[in-house]
Amino acid sequence: MQTVKIKVKMDCDGCERKVRNAVSSMKGAKSVEVNRKQSLVVVSGYVEPRKVLEEVKSTGKKAEFWPYGPIDLNAPQAQADPDAPGEVLANYFSEENPNACSIM
Repeated sequence: MQTVKIKVKMDCDGCERKVRNAVSSMKGAKSVEVNRKQSLVVVSGYVEPRKVLEEVKSTGKKAEFWPYGPIDLNAPQAQADPDAPGEVLANYFSEENPNACSIM
């Protein structure tokens, strides 16, 4: 048993009902949750994700897999290269006219 999350653009109650009916009629779908405010459809059961996506698309709605997965807070962080040269600052000051523009 698996859970499939799909992002679907729904504007009204009719759109929501159409998507719910299409997905709940699928063989193997145990539960269907439709959240119009989040544009999210969650299907649980013995279903294949690609078939669920195609069934939602058959209603004429734009659909894609839900792009937001769990966040891994223990992911490796970027570290500075110890062999990289240090910061180099250059001073381009000319005492002739300190208010003049210089193009380099």
